[in-house]
Amino acid sequence: MKHGRTTQEPEASAGTDTRLPAPPAWLRWLPVLYVVAVLLLEPVTPVDWPVSFVLIGVPLVAAFAHGPLVVGAATVFAVVFEGVLAGTPCCAGRSVGYLLDRHYVASYICTALVGSLGTILAAHRIRRERTLADVRSVAETAQRVLLRPVPHRIGNLRLESLYLSAAAQARIGGDLYEAVPTRFGVRLLIGDVRGKGLLAVETAAAMLGAFREVAYDEPDLLALVGRVDTSMSRRAAQLGGTETGERFVTAVFTEIPADEHIVRIVNCGHPPPISLCAGEVRELDSGRPALPLNLGILVEDPYQVDTHPFRPGDQLLLYTDGVTETRNAAGTFYPLLERLRTWGPLPPKELLARLHDDLLAYSHNSLQDDTAALAVCLLPEEPPAR
Repeated sequence: MKHGRTTQEPEASAGTDTRLPAPPAWLRWLPVLYVVAVLLLEPVTPVDWPVSFVLIGVPLVAAFAHGPLVVGAATVFAVVFEGVLAGTPCCAGRSVGYLLDRHYVASYICTALVGSLGTILAAHRIRRERTLADVRSVAETAQRVLLRPVPHRIGNLRLESLYLSAAAQARIGGDLYEAVPTRFGVRLLIGDVRGKGLLAVETAAAMLGAFREVAYDEPDLLALVGRVDTSMSRRAAQLGGTETGERFVTAVFTEIPADEHIVRIVNCGHPPPISLCAGEVRELDSGRPALPLNLGILVEDPYQVDTHPFRPGDQLLLYTDGVTETRNAAGTFYPLLERLRTWGPLPPKELLARLHDDLLAYSHNSLQDDTAALAVCLLPEEPPAR
């Protein structure tokens, strides 16, 4: 994954890894390449053009990828090498008298000063990188708590989830998903919080908490949505401010009963789910515009339940608008339906893996928004055991 780091089903771990990321190889070797370039220029330039002065920049070049000790060693090397080029007749074509010329002495002093600054910068960079690594570890832990992995199997359903973070340092955002097995069937949620940053994360956490609590108790899916909507409206009012009415969440609530081959869907202003069945790929769109959560108070009866057949072998894809709003270099939106029709039937795990790779390739590793997806497949009924 701005372009960002990609995560497919955050995995739980006993601890967090705060190791500093290694800089790219070309950046580590840049000081050596810099010195080689000076050596190549020195023989072809006149004696009156002392190219060795550019060695002053060696410590700063080293500070981009190395620590204070390496930068200090690079400073000493640069000063010594400047002296070699200044006063070694066999190498630079100059007499030994140039070694203590005032221009070269000034160069030695400037290199030492720049090296001191480079050492300080390298120490500061490493300290900032360690702080960033700690923050990223905390974000990963928060993501594992907020977006815990969905079970791969619930009854006769197979599930897979996908999460792509747009920014490498923002491992968590406002996209959310959940799957809860209840006595009313498996209930699924996917949503996208308006905005970014900490407020979006807090809103996502509040919505997931409300859904996980209500999903077990409320037998009616529409009533479940109403209770979650009320909870989100109450939270927005508690936050206060001038944007209370704009703190909304688009979401899709789905219910798959265990004893019926149907799926019930309540769409709250979210991209419609996609049904993949018998080689047919289509959007499950009722055609009725729906309002996001926390905006339902603006109209009467804002949400409705749509029922669709969901037979063994059928698959359902829930996703956030980060998928369809992914752009290529020409600014064209990602053609999700066309891609799904081209790929043909795939199990949930392979489907999301294919989507994951294709989104990154389509955007050239430059995702502009967080992306979440949830794939659900109804397995064929197993014959009763003899």
